Amino acid sequence: MSDSFITIIAIFLAAILMFIFPLMSMADRTDDISELTVKNATIEFVDKVKNTGKLTIDSYNEFISTLSSTGNTYDIEMQIQHLDENPGVKVTQADVTKIGENLYYNEYTSQIEERLDNDKRISLKEGDIFKVTAKNTNKTIAEMLRGFFYSISGDDTYQIAGQHAGTVSVNGASK
Repeated sequence: MSDSFITIIAIFLAAILMFIFPLMSMADRTDDISELTVKNATIEFVDKVKNTGKLTIDSYNEFISTLSSTGNTYDIEMQIQHLDENPGVKVTQADVTKIGENLYYNEYTSQIEERLDNDKRISLKEGDIFKVTAKNTNKTIAEMLRGFFYSISGDDTYQIAGQHAGTVSVNGASK
């Protein structure tokens, strides 16, 4: 009886070593590739906006399309910090090139998307700051396997993310 019990245990361990660990490894590599894709797409999107001074509906849709090509869903947060054109009304030394005197007002994702839907583009000026963060909202296969084998729990964790920010270097041409 003890020989058959040891045989069953050995078969079970062999199945884990032959199937489960390679599956976990492949799922982790898939997440790594997805994360690299998200990071590169986010960097390209932000750099395109900061180098042209324009955020267009086409570039935003292209960014979303690139992210969705990974097979995951994402929560995208955008922020534009507009440089105030009149930072020192009451200050005698109002110089926008001085560090510490620049004032910014913010525009967030819902406002940006609404403007893009209406105007199809947002023109930025030199000195504005554009930030983008993308985090996956679905559970990947690697997360599910890890959760099953390691009992990791929590819905607020994310596996794949990319973020980038940059200062706009040119004035975007108006319509």
